[in-house]
Amino acid sequence: MSLIDNNSERKWIIGALFIGIIIIFIVRLFMVQVWDDKYRLSAESNSQRHVTQYPARGLVYDRNGELLVYNQAAYDLMIIPRQLEAFDTTLFAKLLDVDRERVIKKIKKASRYSTYKPSIFIKQVSAERYAQFQEYMFKFPGFFIQTRTLRHYPKPIASHVLGYVGEVNGGDIKNDPYYKSGDYIGISGIEKTFEKELRGVKGNKIFLVDVHNRIKGEFRNGELDKKAVLGKNIMTTLDAELQSYGEELMQYKIGSIVAIEPKSGEILAMISAPSYNPNQLVGRQRSANYSRLIKDKLKPLFNRALTAQYPPGSIFKLVNGLIGIDGKFISAKSHFICDKSLVGCHNHPLNTDLKTAIKHSCNPYFYQVYKRIIQQGKADSKFIDSRIGLKYWKEKVLSFGLGKRLKIDLPNVSKGSIPGVDYYDKIYGKNRWKFSTISSNAIGQGEVMVVPIQMANLAAIIANSGYYYTPHIVKKISEKPITNPEYTTKHYAQIDTSLYSIIQEGMYEVVNAEHGTARRARMDSIIVCGKTGTVQNPHGKDHSVFIAFAPRKNPKIAIVVYVEKSGFGGTWAAPIASLMIEKYINRTISSLHKKYKEKRILDYQPLRKE
Repeated sequence: MSLIDNNSERKWIIGALFIGIIIIFIVRLFMVQVWDDKYRLSAESNSQRHVTQYPARGLVYDRNGELLVYNQAAYDLMIIPRQLEAFDTTLFAKLLDVDRERVIKKIKKASRYSTYKPSIFIKQVSAERYAQFQEYMFKFPGFFIQTRTLRHYPKPIASHVLGYVGEVNGGDIKNDPYYKSGDYIGISGIEKTFEKELRGVKGNKIFLVDVHNRIKGEFRNGELDKKAVLGKNIMTTLDAELQSYGEELMQYKIGSIVAIEPKSGEILAMISAPSYNPNQLVGRQRSANYSRLIKDKLKPLFNRALTAQYPPGSIFKLVNGLIGIDGKFISAKSHFICDKSLVGCHNHPLNTDLKTAIKHSCNPYFYQVYKRIIQQGKADSKFIDSRIGLKYWKEKVLSFGLGKRLKIDLPNVSKGSIPGVDYYDKIYGKNRWKFSTISSNAIGQGEVMVVPIQMANLAAIIANSGYYYTPHIVKKISEKPITNPEYTTKHYAQIDTSLYSIIQEGMYEVVNAEHGTARRARMDSIIVCGKTGTVQNPHGKDHSVFIAFAPRKNPKIAIVVYVEKSGFGGTWAAPIASLMIEKYINRTISSLHKKYKEKRILDYQPLRKE
């Protein structure tokens, strides 16, 4: 083959290679620019700014449609360090009410994060402050505003129920990828339990920016924007007027009030005292206010209604009385003398039956009732016999919703404690304890511990002659009634329902009969049935406790009142409960009760004396 032929062949080969490479580039260019959109979007992303659209959280109402929580506009001031130009830092600091030195530090911090990506410079600028700043904003290139909303409370009530919102932490972000740094989440109360319903869904708006990261308009006419979805509104079961009144009655006192509608389990009021103004945990002052509240020795952030645990005191005699007659250990006519050698008691007239023992709150009477329940004579050994009796007793007590967490739709609920065989075996050893060891449970002063919400529920059980609906705080979400079976199913205590009339009669006499221990709860317009309790307190004066329901026929409200370190149940807790009952049923307080009963309660301010 000649040299000329070799050169000609090489030309064809080289030419074919060039043509092939050109074809590959053309096809690839077509794929990038026309067929495969991701490359185009990737290029476009370098000229975009994504701005999160935060939805307004859902509103919260009381049972009558009164607004409890709404949103106010607030603004996050954002910074893009690359766009900054020399500006008057003194004026800037004055307009935003921050220190000039802090402004300089935050600019350096933002620059370390990124010179071209936006970051939050100042959180939660108020609408008023933003209005002042906006007039001068043209003087501060590199800053822009991102809109937020903050919670606001038109009435400073129900802080423990409503809860508060705070910035997410690392754990929140790890548990739910929906959240990003700087987002907000419900921390307590309804805000926490119904976070997903209240928060809505974030949106996203994309803007076109130039090489200096300045907005030039919408990206692709907004076709890739995602609209934010507003949070759902919630109607609670609370009666705002009753809640407000209860908080007024508990001012300068320590304790709690829980009121329930027996026929539904809906919580009408839940007061924990001392409390705090929920507006204190909103906005730029939130951190300082939270720090102050958490350090307060009176624990205003602590929800005593759901979390505080107390011995039940004499209220527990109602439970032991029901177990006693249900198991036929006693009858309604059983008579026991007030033998103070068994257990201490106050002076009162003779007990003739269970009903009058409840009226007089006789300790020795219920000592004997509990003894018959625990020592049933089923074993020769008193130790073994007591084990059999205690197992029986505990099963009955648990059926009243005691010793377990009621599945209320609020967080951080305590379960209290109902001691059983295992508990006493651990303390004393197996077959080394008997009735005399645990006899204090007879009058609610032993190892039994209850939570106020459980005692309000006990009042509802007795009002309903044996059943309860799990207490709950939310009535509707976006106008749709709650259908959770937990809140629509009757739960029965393991007691013959026909026996409750005996207990109801005894509770009637506690309030309305001569020598009843709660005469201060009596009203002419409403028949109240109740039971006092004086709870021993190892750290000072006894706690005043009272449970009640009213009216006697077709009860509309069941209630518990705890006033710590205030003495007998009939002295303070009972009259507070009667005022709450009158307020709810009559919607007002009679002039006579305002003049004497209400004034006496409002004037009692033990915390002011400390």
